[in-house]
Amino acid sequence: MCLSKLVLSLSMLTCARGLVRTSVRSARNLAVRAGDDGFSDYSAKTTFLFPGQGAQSVGMAAETAAAVPEAAALFAKASDILGYDLLAKCAEGPKEELDSTAVSQPAIFVSSMAAVEKLRSESPETVDSATCAMGLSLGEYSALCFAGAISFEDGVKLTKLRGEAMQAAADATPSSMVSVIGLDKDKVAELCEAASTKSGGSVTTANFLCKGNYAVSGDVAACDAVEEIAKPDFKARMTVRLAVAGAFHTDFMAPAVDALAAALKETDVASPRIPVVSNVDAKPHSDPDVIKDLLAKQVTSPVLWEDSVAQVLGNGFEKGYELGPGKVISGIFKRIDKTAEVENVVV
Repeated sequence: MCLSKLVLSLSMLTCARGLVRTSVRSARNLAVRAGDDGFSDYSAKTTFLFPGQGAQSVGMAAETAAAVPEAAALFAKASDILGYDLLAKCAEGPKEELDSTAVSQPAIFVSSMAAVEKLRSESPETVDSATCAMGLSLGEYSALCFAGAISFEDGVKLTKLRGEAMQAAADATPSSMVSVIGLDKDKVAELCEAASTKSGGSVTTANFLCKGNYAVSGDVAACDAVEEIAKPDFKARMTVRLAVAGAFHTDFMAPAVDALAAALKETDVASPRIPVVSNVDAKPHSDPDVIKDLLAKQVTSPVLWEDSVAQVLGNGFEKGYELGPGKVISGIFKRIDKTAEVENVVV
């Protein structure tokens, strides 16, 4: 074979190999997409809703644990994992300790799962009727546990680690959150830009709850500036400094991501039995690896709750059940759609 023909043959072989590799990669990408497409056409007819951090209050879960043995058993199991009496902290406080990120996150998770047991004891057919689930920030772990994607034990471990990691990130760099009432999201974005410029710091929208109710996160100086200029310069109705450890759902929480991602990598996550709408992109996912990735991203990503609610309302929603402490989620649903029916199952 002459040299030119040999070169041509080698060139064709290399090209063929490249086409094979490209075809393999394409096939893998298609497989991943197909594997995460299990809930592309889902029904939100009966949606279970789970609250996030901030819903806690001293006294929560005490009556439910006393009345529902299955709920009490969850607290006993969680206490063994955590190394302290979780029910006592929920029932008795002190408030400062219950409000700490490291304690409040597993406390809300377990209380929400106890609310499921409360509803199950009263109306098992209602629990069985759920067609969709979603949770506000931390509440996404409760939703995934209810949907069978993660075990209760792993939920306790993950929320414990998540709370501790976020607390450590908050301690490392002082930051805060402010609720802005009475502005649309575009105005809130302008407010954040103005406050960042005024303070020389950084603040951005972190929780897109509903029109007229958005939470912003940033360094303390920038949050101070938000409070200073929101009413006089942007005509906000009011601002409220939130009782949280730091600037959740922003890059201020980046130090918490690696620890959480590592824990998620070692956690068994299954495809949910019903769709669970993600806070990160307002979509349900069926691929366990995608779910893990989004849970890690959730710590620094804004909560797209307004979009998530719109998705659910547009997918055949008839009734929701808010399970856990507080009534924040039902209030948000009513702000978005006054006709939305949400029943509270409070612990």
